[in-house]
Amino acid sequence: MKAMAIYPGKAMIGLVQSMRPRQWLKNVFIFAPLVFDEKLLRPEPLGRTVAGFAILCLLSGAVYIFNDLQDLERDRQHPSKRHRPLPAGELDPRIAWGATLLIPIGLAYPAFTLDPWFALIAYVYWGMNLAYSLWLKHRVILDVLTLASGYVLRVAAGVPLVHVERFSPWLYLCTLLLALFIGFAKRRQEIILLGENARNHRAILEEYTVRFLDEMMGVVMAATIVAYSLYTFSAPNLPSNHAMMLTIPFVLYGIFRYLYLIHVKGETAPPDELVLKDRPLLLTVILWGLTAVLILYLL
Repeated sequence: MKAMAIYPGKAMIGLVQSMRPRQWLKNVFIFAPLVFDEKLLRPEPLGRTVAGFAILCLLSGAVYIFNDLQDLERDRQHPSKRHRPLPAGELDPRIAWGATLLIPIGLAYPAFTLDPWFALIAYVYWGMNLAYSLWLKHRVILDVLTLASGYVLRVAAGVPLVHVERFSPWLYLCTLLLALFIGFAKRRQEIILLGENARNHRAILEEYTVRFLDEMMGVVMAATIVAYSLYTFSAPNLPSNHAMMLTIPFVLYGIFRYLYLIHVKGETAPPDELVLKDRPLLLTVILWGLTAVLILYLL
């Protein structure tokens, strides 16, 4: 505690680390309406979406701090989470509590100024994540559904910022299914990584088994492939020649590659970290994005 008073810069570093900047990558889903409504090259909607992205990053950062405060004792038993600033004793909890209050309050006016509907969705997202930290993360299946809904809200937050004209509702379903796949995969990773200590770290893990999660992932994986395939040839905003169907192989390979990594190679890293760690998987995501943009903007 004393070190915090003498070295405020260290407290600031710990605070920023607790906001988990690496996790902010998840907020790129707010760019989906911008890209798929074919407004990526327009300065005004691009600027508004970038501003919305920054607000979501700060709001999600405040939620991560709140979550660490709630899980402080359990995180101290986790092999990797115990090194975070709060469980490691590098950040004063009083500073962390102050940030969880001041960040959402300070962002309210900028968010409302940007767009009232965006502000509403952003704070619904914030409130839902608080509810997750306090209650929903202890409810089997609802915990993963809540996390998946967060991705859908990220997409929805981008819609009013670009005043969408041809954004397909199919993308909401695809986002939800992909997020469910990631959510169940994370629960599986936690059970395998923590072993017998899993229940001590997160009580909800007692309600899951690796076999159950594998079956759920299989169901969601199949639904994701079907939903995305239907989107590529039925969405009204796509090129009439159905060229978007060319992106289906990337989705297939990406899902199959992930399953190969966890079942054959025994990878235990969370899906969002594994994408950055595994080059073939990262390359697949990049190629899918480039192909989709080329089809939308050049065909």
